[in-house]
Amino acid sequence: MTAALPFNPPSPDAPGKPSVRTWIPPAATQEKHNFAELHSIDLSLLDSPDPKVQQALVEKVKEAIRDDGFIFLENYGISLEQLHRQFSLAQYLYDNITEEDKQRLLFDPDTGMWSGYKHPYGFKRQRGPADGIEQFNWYPREWNNYNYIPECILPFMDEIKAFCEYLTTSVNRRLLTLFSRVLELEDDYLWKHVQSHGTPTGEGYFRHALFRPVQKTTEAASKGLRMHGHTDFGTTTQLFSVPISCLQIWGRDEAWHYVPYKPGALVINIGETLEIVSGGHFKATRHRVYKPPADQAHEERLSLVLFNSSVGDLRMAPVASSPLIQREGCIEEQGVYKEFRRLMDAGVPVPTNKQWREIQIAEATDPTDTVRNRIGADQVVLGGKLMQQREYFGVKVLLPV
Repeated sequence: MTAALPFNPPSPDAPGKPSVRTWIPPAATQEKHNFAELHSIDLSLLDSPDPKVQQALVEKVKEAIRDDGFIFLENYGISLEQLHRQFSLAQYLYDNITEEDKQRLLFDPDTGMWSGYKHPYGFKRQRGPADGIEQFNWYPREWNNYNYIPECILPFMDEIKAFCEYLTTSVNRRLLTLFSRVLELEDDYLWKHVQSHGTPTGEGYFRHALFRPVQKTTEAASKGLRMHGHTDFGTTTQLFSVPISCLQIWGRDEAWHYVPYKPGALVINIGETLEIVSGGHFKATRHRVYKPPADQAHEERLSLVLFNSSVGDLRMAPVASSPLIQREGCIEEQGVYKEFRRLMDAGVPVPTNKQWREIQIAEATDPTDTVRNRIGADQVVLGGKLMQQREYFGVKVLLPV
């Protein structure tokens, strides 16, 4: 494949752009215990002229996605200075968005999308207890009609759009090339047949998120959770590593561990789509957002995330043409693939990708919801572990809280 070009963004100093306060990363935690050890992948090795180097990279990726579905990605084409500019723009958004735009662009999760502005009062349009989490989410609606963009950020849309296009068409395309090679398929198989297209994020979305310190009453009601344990429903999620340690991964020891900070790195997690199309060889990442260590409890956490989505009308199933699947069969030990397999074996149509992602958004609950988040309602104890139990379209979803 052609060697990847580095990111070349539009000028931040173009006429008409307001001055932007520089984002200064907060200090990393001094805590050392309970941190995960993740595989780190150097994406630039995919451009090596040595086939042995490329194959070694594929083998390392195979090991990482089978172990825990989470990897650090480095040398992917975006410099630390370019990345910090994007964090500065996210900071600018929350410094300057007007109350009028917050109301005009207010999200409506009942539609099955996070599109627009999320207020800091839970994950429903109607306000609940304060959760301290603000978001702005760019979906196809926002890319196709800038009337749905906060006015303050409009002068910088050339930079944000170029950033997302690079993450999708360069970084994620190269990732999917590696994953296709793991399945022993042609390089562009997942990019052409599974990944959605048409906007800078396809059918997926880009998120600016701001986590403010929570009130003590909220922390008590949620038991420290900011977002429930979950898996993402798309192909991959690209999350930029930040100093404030809130992201946790469910380890092979069946316990939660913080993801460490690696400046400039992308944290990649595998979505349910890839778990299913790989026949369980890829592992959808179980993760959650939790309160940070005590020395960071007073800090704000700014986050940039791109959620890559599969084609909406696709009904997910293992890629039968994969030599890996033909040779080794499917793996049904965990996760959503096992449930999809149960329906397929019974001759029951599985939901489309669009149906699957939209129902999970529409029926999402808040960590502060003490009615739903209890044993006997949405929670159950299995093997001594507290689990969240839901069912959509006949697919049972069981995840650690």
